[in-house]
Amino acid sequence: MVKTASTMLPLGTRLPAFSLPSTTGETVSDQSLSGARGVLVMFICNHCPFVKHLRSALTEFGKECQELGVAVVGVSSNDVTGYPDDSPEKMRAEAEAAGYTFPYLYDADQSVAREFKAACTPDFYLFDGNRQLVYRGQFDASRPGNGKPVTGSDLRSAVQAMLAGKSPLVEQRPSIGCNIKWIPGQEPEYFTGEPASAE
Repeated sequence: MVKTASTMLPLGTRLPAFSLPSTTGETVSDQSLSGARGVLVMFICNHCPFVKHLRSALTEFGKECQELGVAVVGVSSNDVTGYPDDSPEKMRAEAEAAGYTFPYLYDADQSVAREFKAACTPDFYLFDGNRQLVYRGQFDASRPGNGKPVTGSDLRSAVQAMLAGKSPLVEQRPSIGCNIKWIPGQEPEYFTGEPASAE
C-alpha cells in the first residue's frame, strides 16, 4: 500500500465527461446529473482502509448532499485483476451493506480516474451548478489510527459555501489514502509511487 495524496486538480476545471455502469445495472453520466445544484464525485473502493474508516460517514453525507439537491456519485477505478475485492460484484454487495443511496460506478479502463487526475482512495471533487470545480481534497483530518473524529468538516464546509454562492474555500488540504490500483504498465504520468508525507 502506498499512502498517496490528491493531485489537487486546478479550481475552475470543468466537470469531465463520463458515462459508467453502476452497481444497479444502469448507466450514469455527467449529462444525467444535469439540473443538480452541484456534483460531488468521490473516488472510493471496497478494500481501502482509508475508505473503510469513512464508510458510515460517507453514507450519511451522501444522503445529506442529495437532500440539498447536490448529485453524488462514487467511482471505483481499481484494477480488479490484481484486487478482486473491488470487482463489480463485490461493489454491488458493498453498496448494499453500506447503505449507499448514491450510484456506485465502475471505471473499468480507468479513463475517468485519469480525466480527474484522481490519485487515491478516497479522493473528493466538488463541482458547482455551472460544473466548475470548487473543492478538491480531504473529507476531514481524520485518518485511520490518528484519533481525530470523522466529521466531514472540510467537505461539508465546501458544500455549504457553494450552495451559499460564496467563493471556494481558500484552504483546501489534499486527501490522503491508498493509491488507485492502476493496471500494470498503464500508470498515469502523475503517479510517482512515492508515499505521501505523514499527516
